[in-house]
Amino acid sequence: MTEHRTQQSREPVDVTDRSLSRFEVVREGARRDDIEIVHYEPQVAAGSKAERRLVRTVTLLFLTAGLASTAFLAVFIWWPWRYRLLGEIEEYYTPLLGTTMGIALLGVGFGILVWGKKLLPKEVSIQDRHEGAVSPDDRVITGQTMLHMADELGVRRRPLLGVSLLAGLVPVGAVAAAPLVGGLISDPHKDNQLFRTGFAPADEQGAITRVRLVREDGRPVRPSDLLPGAQVTVFPGIPHGVSNQYADSVTLLIHLRPLDALQARENNQEVGKQDWMWGNYIAYSKICTHAGCPASLYEQQTNRLLCPCHQSQFLITDNAIPIFGPASRRLPQLPIEVDDEGFFVASSDYQEPIGPDFWERP
Repeated sequence: MTEHRTQQSREPVDVTDRSLSRFEVVREGARRDDIEIVHYEPQVAAGSKAERRLVRTVTLLFLTAGLASTAFLAVFIWWPWRYRLLGEIEEYYTPLLGTTMGIALLGVGFGILVWGKKLLPKEVSIQDRHEGAVSPDDRVITGQTMLHMADELGVRRRPLLGVSLLAGLVPVGAVAAAPLVGGLISDPHKDNQLFRTGFAPADEQGAITRVRLVREDGRPVRPSDLLPGAQVTVFPGIPHGVSNQYADSVTLLIHLRPLDALQARENNQEVGKQDWMWGNYIAYSKICTHAGCPASLYEQQTNRLLCPCHQSQFLITDNAIPIFGPASRRLPQLPIEVDDEGFFVASSDYQEPIGPDFWERP
């Protein structure tokens, strides 16, 4: 209380007096807010070896962040990234992105930490809470305080720090913008890649063909192989069609019971999918549209297809629309028919993107 009364009894200082130093204005402003700066000292002497060493350390950390961010951008833009079954250099795309971004963030973090802990002055202040309107003097004090804080950062006196800030943090900002801008540079529908699976009706010579639906062991599927209510996982009957090269082509072929098939056919006609079924058979992508998990648990009594990962459920008799869980888009349907030899074939490729396609969600 004695100290408080002493502060109240002091005569206010004219903060517009040009003979006052910036710190004296800051101290006066603190006193008017009932804040007493009881301790204030630099941690290193200006121009000393310790200061130069710390400046070099912070500069090195910021430049490391800048170089790592630049490397991230180079990998993001130019490194081969498209998946190949036996890829080599493509396998390093994601690890390199993670490594360069991690080094950049660590460089920025440690740079700010060293700057704040070692270069900025130490200060101990005591404040009494109070309320009051903002006066013109308070505005002058606030402006001088901001300028004082900028001075204490030491950028003007230590230009190397300013250069390292620009060289290190500008690329870091570019890293944050790269995924957003990069997604606009390359058309996600380029070469129809989101709509082309292993069921695309063309062989290596470009001739139009019908791709058969085969089991995991490569055996084609006949209608007589499935009893009503049964289902089987099928793949495109092409070279490597059962491998990860065509992981987006995994399909569930279902033999519906007669009344269920009639309902499914009517719902198909409502959305313009006439002749997409063959008899009582229907085929849907097995890849959940929520997170890409295998939607493979089929309940033949309710005609629901359940994804075990996040419990999304799709109604098979109504265009596989989601009726429960986080999935917001129906499973794509594969048009099917039977060829001259009695085996199931895809009459065309899928007409919708497979799996979670974030830019087309409702």
